[in-house]
Amino acid sequence: MAHTISDECAGCGSCIGECPVGAISEGSPYVINADTCTDCGNCAGICPTSAISAKS
Repeated sequence: MAHTISDECAGCGSCIGECPVGAISEGSPYVINADTCTDCGNCAGICPTSAISAKS
């Protein structure tokens, strides 16, 4: 199950460097590629606005 980024994203970019597989790309909000995401949760842990969560 991949993570997803909500509209709460502030566009700070801190999540990009935390992703070990490069699944996050710039956008508005940033986008997580579900096919690449390994569901490690690193991005969610670093997000200052709690905009990243497990996709249901």
